[in-house]
Amino acid sequence: MKFVVWGLVLLLVVIHQDLWNWDNDRLVLGFLPVTLAFHACISLGAGLAWFLAINFAWPEGLDDDADAASHKGGAA
Repeated sequence: MKFVVWGLVLLLVVIHQDLWNWDNDRLVLGFLPVTLAFHACISLGAGLAWFLAINFAWPEGLDDDADAASHKGGAA
């Protein structure tokens, strides 16, 4: 699953460079420029990518160190 998350991040980086929409004057829902709507969708995709990264690709044991330090009263 880690490779899927990295692939999704790479895909978001590539499609973020939306050179094909710069001259597009269409409106989505009658008021939202298509480029702004496209970037809103990219932001939702980035949120989904982070959700997947945290749930499926987060390294094990990182939280244990921070929890142990906070219980002892020290900094991590």
